[in-house]
Amino acid sequence: MSMTLDELPAVAECSVTGCSYNDHSHCHAAAVTIAGSVGDAECATFIPLGTKGGLDKVLSHVGACQRSECVHNSSLECTAASVRVGPGVDDADCLTYEPA
Repeated sequence: MSMTLDELPAVAECSVTGCSYNDHSHCHAAAVTIAGSVGDAECATFIPLGTKGGLDKVLSHVGACQRSECVHNSSLECTAASVRVGPGVDDADCLTYEPA
């Protein structure tokens, strides 16, 4: 499988407060990684620092997904059209995560 940045799923929404990459529901990381454990898809890019991170103008994408049991996962790549990140079990979870 070969994908370009334009084909990676976008982070359509991020409602996480206190993340260095988030600015009022828009993620400024070039790409996020979804990690966690079975039943809990955590955004591993979440950094709770007072320092602003990321790029000024960017549409964030899912760079990698480690949740192989998710219905949207194929070869550790996300196949969802877009994802939502927000508070869940953890401060920052992939709310699009759906166990198979």
